[in-house]
Amino acid sequence: MRVPPFFRRLFKFTSMDFETAVWEMTHLIIAPKKVFRNIYYHKPETKQTYHRPDPAYTYLLSLFVLLTGLAWGIAYSPTVLSTLRVALVFVCVHFLGSSLLVSTLMYFLVGRVLGRRRRGLFGPPIGGAQGSTGGEEGLEFGYCFDVSIRAFLPIWAFLYVLQFLLLPLIVQDYWVSNFFGNLMYLLALSYYFVITFLGYNALPFLGRTEVLLVPIPVLVVVWILSLFTFDCATNLAPVLWCGVGLRKPV
Repeated sequence: MRVPPFFRRLFKFTSMDFETAVWEMTHLIIAPKKVFRNIYYHKPETKQTYHRPDPAYTYLLSLFVLLTGLAWGIAYSPTVLSTLRVALVFVCVHFLGSSLLVSTLMYFLVGRVLGRRRRGLFGPPIGGAQGSTGGEEGLEFGYCFDVSIRAFLPIWAFLYVLQFLLLPLIVQDYWVSNFFGNLMYLLALSYYFVITFLGYNALPFLGRTEVLLVPIPVLVVVWILSLFTFDCATNLAPVLWCGVGLRKPV
């Protein structure tokens, strides 16, 4: 059994393209369409794969999530061990775990409903274009993972960084605090689905990818209702999913 290229390069730091990873992070916020257009146009013509087996982006975002986890832990955890646990849960469960789960779901659902799946998880099966796939392009699990970890960036930016900085204000018992707190969740989740859509829309063999945008109007309706019934910041803050409570401002 051949080890996928992603895992073969997992500890080859000198071969990782961190410059491109930083470029992707920047443009995922300001111009996300360019990121997936770049992936499409830089696909080697000799390989039937859109997956980029470079762990640089995964490492970089994991580091950022780890640092924000430490910040949340220092601010709200009672002990050092609890702080470390928060940081590890942020990386291993919130980021990597959720990305793997979403990747698996999208690999089967998108591949079945909107196109076709590739039998090789992180790339074409052994034999390449002349192998069992007959040279046809198909959705790879590796590409689904690429999309998932890139779609997590706005979640991290809005709910792990911006929410952390504004939490003392948005947990106040005022309607305007609830408005801006819940708005961050709407923006983060909407951006998540937009990047997910752009990722799969970049593949020429998938059709009807607009269906991936359907959750956004649903989120808008839920957000409007939540303004009068639910406070996302005090009930869904990332640190709460680590067994750590929020300290009420004095």
